[in-house]
Amino acid sequence: MNLDRIKRVYLLGIGGIGMSGLARYFKHLGCEVQGYDRTETELTQALVAEGIDVTYSDDLSILPEAYKAPSEETLLIFTPAVPKDLKLKNFFIDQGCTLYKRSEVLGIISASRFTIAVAGTHGKTTTSTMIAHVLKDSGYDCSAFLGGISTNYQSNVLYGDNNVVVVEADEYDRSFLTLHPNIAVVTSADADHLDIYGDERHLIESFELFLGRVVADGKSIVKKGLPFSGTISYGQENTCDAYATNIRVENGEFYFDYISEDLTLTDLLLGIPGIHNVENAVATITVAKLLGIAPEKIRAGLSSFAGVKRRFEYIVREQGAVYIDDYAHHPEELRAFLSSMRKLYPAKKLTVVFQPHLFSRTRDFVDGFAEVLALADTLYLMEIYPARELPMEGVTSTWLLDKINLADKRVVSPEELLELVKTEQPTLLVTVGAGDIDRVVKPLKQIVGQYA
Repeated sequence: MNLDRIKRVYLLGIGGIGMSGLARYFKHLGCEVQGYDRTETELTQALVAEGIDVTYSDDLSILPEAYKAPSEETLLIFTPAVPKDLKLKNFFIDQGCTLYKRSEVLGIISASRFTIAVAGTHGKTTTSTMIAHVLKDSGYDCSAFLGGISTNYQSNVLYGDNNVVVVEADEYDRSFLTLHPNIAVVTSADADHLDIYGDERHLIESFELFLGRVVADGKSIVKKGLPFSGTISYGQENTCDAYATNIRVENGEFYFDYISEDLTLTDLLLGIPGIHNVENAVATITVAKLLGIAPEKIRAGLSSFAGVKRRFEYIVREQGAVYIDDYAHHPEELRAFLSSMRKLYPAKKLTVVFQPHLFSRTRDFVDGFAEVLALADTLYLMEIYPARELPMEGVTSTWLLDKINLADKRVVSPEELLELVKTEQPTLLVTVGAGDIDRVVKPLKQIVGQYA
């Protein structure tokens, strides 16, 4: 595929966070961009406002003629999340068209560039966005394909004038094996996506293969304690090559010191909260140091980093109440998030709203979920979001709820949740999950804002 010849692009699953980034990228290049998704969302509405045509009907009759035959000027991209029986996808196949996965296109885009790839079962979105921001803010510059909406730039794709690209490297479906990073970062490798990998060993092997794709003179920055290593280790231990120490909360803000063999930075202010984000910042500083960015520019970039939408995102932050929304959907992500909440607000009663994501993930990690959700004072559990899966017998939110050692807990519908928050008026409220729980954020913001 020659990207220089592409004039039109069609994306199946255009509303996904990664797919929408590609849609914006090709629109930026001047291509005609269209796509299909199952449902309308804020993200697809934003794409339409930017001049990208989005349809929500799996109907061949509305497919423009230009896309109906194979052409070197037409690029067809799909996400593995779209159903196998999707009429549009099967039509393209029947016509003899070549369909590319998002990861394949990303691999082609980044092949001729200096690539910084950030992988991990969690932490990769915030870390890749933080790296991209420090590079932008310092004047070093970069392009970036991110797995979330950057609060600083209100987009999931950034455009730079140099040859450097920051990529969120997704382990789902082994997508990150299309990349050849100059710098690779691995933030975590907890068991996940077992519906794809079968077991944890195969997941670990996939990360090892990813690190094996780093170019000959490249660097790999790997979190200490993972079952594989890179050229540079990082974390919170002084046995790491780069680590954070003196981590503290002052006036609701996280501060820390960074120490490596050739650089010490003290009293760093991190623009977003969370102990886990301090570790993400250590990886970011290490990348910036390798690129030769001046220490004071790194310091400024960290302090001005505003985070990623749905990653420790403050929705309401008033004297009377705090409401935070987060994407955490794995037990270890939840543990990091809820532990940070306890550190930030030790005197407040913590009300947690959680929506499990996938029946298989709930089944595989039910004991881990039960343990970490018990960190709440009050728990409102929503029904499992199925995504690409069919229901599994016995795997329900009620089943999970029964395993949680907590007195104040219940399964709720979105409507019941809104009424409970109106009545109970929690002063510290969090919503967490990766399904459609984001649909309750706006109404909850309105409710909490009224009593805060």
